[in-house]
Amino acid sequence: MNTTILALPGAETLAQTLGSLLRCPASTLEVHRFPDGEGLVRLRTGVEGQRVLLAAHLDHPDDKTLPLVFAADAARDLGAAEIGLVAPYLPYMRQDERFRPGEAITSRTYARLLSGAVDFLVTVDPHLHRIDSLDEIYAVRSKVVAAAPAIAQWLASEVPQPVLVGPDSESEQWVGDVARRMGVPWVVMTKQRHGDRDVQVCLPPGAAGEGRTPVLLDDIASSGHTLAAAAQVLRAAGWGQPLCIAVHALLDHNGIDLLHRAGVARIVSCDSVPHATNAIALGPWLAEGVREFLQD
Repeated sequence: MNTTILALPGAETLAQTLGSLLRCPASTLEVHRFPDGEGLVRLRTGVEGQRVLLAAHLDHPDDKTLPLVFAADAARDLGAAEIGLVAPYLPYMRQDERFRPGEAITSRTYARLLSGAVDFLVTVDPHLHRIDSLDEIYAVRSKVVAAAPAIAQWLASEVPQPVLVGPDSESEQWVGDVARRMGVPWVVMTKQRHGDRDVQVCLPPGAAGEGRTPVLLDDIASSGHTLAAAAQVLRAAGWGQPLCIAVHALLDHNGIDLLHRAGVARIVSCDSVPHATNAIALGPWLAEGVREFLQD
């Protein structure tokens, strides 16, 4: 079965990268906005009998999800044999239970929406906290691509003598994976969250990073407050200015400024979300993840 890649707006580079690595054509979608805000999606290439691979960056998901669903439905209606989704950043994962009465469990709602639109999903390091696997909430086949190999490769060539630091317990899986691949020391801080922008972190007793370059590593950098608090603790402990690495960078200008004011030397991210801090390319690893679904 032949595969055609269709890029949602903003994912044209991702689609071209995958097309080159997978040796299949990539095309763009036309998305028109009417004055009242409604959208119209048009496929620019024929898809009958094809496997269609939708490439999408799903940061700011409320604006991007409906065009994705419309494109998937149009492709299926026009004869596509199978529809897959490559979304390096998978949104709506943090709300995985009802924390207060009346709250929507949006991770499950969003999973049902995407599961009804596509046949398989490839993503990078989703924020799994109280959910052990995407299979618990997604009804379609899924492949989780790890960013750790790409991050370890980048660090090995760019940062001498690193010590990896996780700002909280949720970051431990990424920090430990990268550190083991490199054979370098690592430590995880403890965190108390008092609000979305009010966090307190501390180093465990006996942690030492003298003579090494501190590297703060987390899966998502959103407001920047957790990483900023961690950077201030490291500097107060005499570890020097840290480098920050995020798998998924969702920082706005205020978040970037906050990190620099906290003493961060540099902010680096994987290209799962287009961002000014992108330095670590995930294309080859994403392509390998997709290949598992391309067998006829």
